Amino acid sequence: MMGHSSLRRMAYRDDSVVANQAVSKVTVRRVLEYAKPYRRQLIVMFVILAAAALASVATPVLAGRVVNAIVQHRDRGLVVTIAAVIAGLALLAAVLSMAERWYSSRIGESLILDLRRKVFDHVLGMPIAFSTRTQTGALISRLNNDVIGAQRAFTGTLSGVGSNFIALIVTVGVMATLSWQITLLSLILVPVFVLPARWFGRKLQAITREQLQLNASMNTTMTERFNVSGAMLVKLFGRADEENQSFGKRATRVRDIGVQSALYSRMFFIALTLVAALAQALVYGLGGWLAFDGQLNAGTVVALALLLAQLYGPLTALSNVRVDVMSALVSFERVFEVLDLPPMVTDKPGAKKLPLGARRIEFNDVQFTYPTAKEVSLASLEDVAILDRTSNRPVLRGVSFLAEPGQIIALVGPSGAGKTTIAQLVPRLYDVTGGAILLDGLDVRDVTQESLRGSIGVVSQDPHMFHDTIEANLRYAAPHASAEQIWEALGRAQIADMVRVLPDKLNTVVGERGYRLSGGEKQRLAIARLLLKSPSIVILDEATSHLDSESELAVQRALEEALADRTALVIAHRLSTIRGADQILVVDDGRIAQRGTHEQLLAEGGLYNELYAAQFAVVSVP
Repeated sequence: MMGHSSLRRMAYRDDSVVANQAVSKVTVRRVLEYAKPYRRQLIVMFVILAAAALASVATPVLAGRVVNAIVQHRDRGLVVTIAAVIAGLALLAAVLSMAERWYSSRIGESLILDLRRKVFDHVLGMPIAFSTRTQTGALISRLNNDVIGAQRAFTGTLSGVGSNFIALIVTVGVMATLSWQITLLSLILVPVFVLPARWFGRKLQAITREQLQLNASMNTTMTERFNVSGAMLVKLFGRADEENQSFGKRATRVRDIGVQSALYSRMFFIALTLVAALAQALVYGLGGWLAFDGQLNAGTVVALALLLAQLYGPLTALSNVRVDVMSALVSFERVFEVLDLPPMVTDKPGAKKLPLGARRIEFNDVQFTYPTAKEVSLASLEDVAILDRTSNRPVLRGVSFLAEPGQIIALVGPSGAGKTTIAQLVPRLYDVTGGAILLDGLDVRDVTQESLRGSIGVVSQDPHMFHDTIEANLRYAAPHASAEQIWEALGRAQIADMVRVLPDKLNTVVGERGYRLSGGEKQRLAIARLLLKSPSIVILDEATSHLDSESELAVQRALEEALADRTALVIAHRLSTIRGADQILVVDDGRIAQRGTHEQLLAEGGLYNELYAAQFAVVSVP
């Protein structure tokens, strides 16, 4: 059998392949599409950049005139005047720099806000299969690290490219008017700048991809191991040392990549700085030679030397910008990967609202097969080399039944028979692959998801609670509920007395996933939340299966309140809890094998009788 280390090596080999892929032109076009709403701000920003470039080029030219005023004219007034103009240009450059920074950050932050909200909304709209397959930490990394990486493209890279390009054009133009010979010499050295930039860019692009993937992997590990369940599992199995070693290997690789990236960047900077210094020495030499011949004056030589520094500054930045652009595009590409996964459950154009109080449920020859991994997931979000290619077998095969308003329909059967799947199809956590589900005669696919789910309440075997107060968790079902309504729901759920004796009462924090509450308390709080929502249809999925007798009795009393005057689908493991159901459906291998009341099914024999006998068998002790 392949161990964990082998699986991780497979994932890393795949990451290295991903690292060597080029960013597609489609990604660039999509990024530009996101920038379209900010065209006007971009135009204003580039006008500011042009003004700043002109101001920066004017300063070296004026410095040359100061030298001429001192050496040739010996005009103190002219020197003071030019110095005052240089000071004014410095102040203007400062104002323009602040304005440019405001526009670039405003554009970048707004664009990333749009992208982040779109990703968040898209993930919430994905099917439950997406959540069961992907790793939470990897998703969080896409929404945080990669979106922030993409943000740099607009808050820094875009304005940097614009300002450096404009400064380069203006500087070359001014230098050419002063001395075409020195300008030509400067441009001849351009390839010496470009070639190292391309080589270092490819290296840094590759390790940036690997670094992003490793960071996502570490986020996933921390998310899974730091929550209550994960931390408990690590302790109970005594695997803390192995977990630390596994995490340490990835963290070490991230460190090595960081060192490697820093060395590449420093080597690149040193190479370009050296070339720039040599070029400036040549300019001083050639400029001085031409000055002795009378072709240039001393001020022009000084101006050219200063302009040369401004020439190679933007040129160095533009040569290096490929690294920043590619890093940002890699981040965009990883975000687009998530956005390109299609949500499998969507509202039809013109979908209607489900009428309030809909209670009649009809399954009409329902077929269902779970989506494949390719349809709902990404290998990089599962931390695997290749997605599972197994074709899923049908889970439901021709399921038909009718639940009249106010009836309790119980679903029983062996594990994996399809009971939970039936319950999940009613609120459209998935869509049927054949047949139809009707509520009051309307196909659930023809109504809006908001109105459909507003009519359905669910209490599961392990109801989720957010790490927040009791009140906040209850208000998740009814944000505008009054204090009286909240206490009434708690009372009907048989938990009001417990909440009243807590020091902080409704302001008590329940902990992550409600771990500060007992199983029975959490179930009753979930029932109170359902009562606040006041749905017309209730789904109970093994709501009492893991409770002790005392907690189960309290929860059963709360459930009686929850089921009153509502249509209910009840998935039950303990057959004693559904004896009073209006109809019991025995599900086996995706089909309804039997149906009837408790007494009818016992008299009929078959699978229900076997399940009942197995659950209530008396073991004789010799």
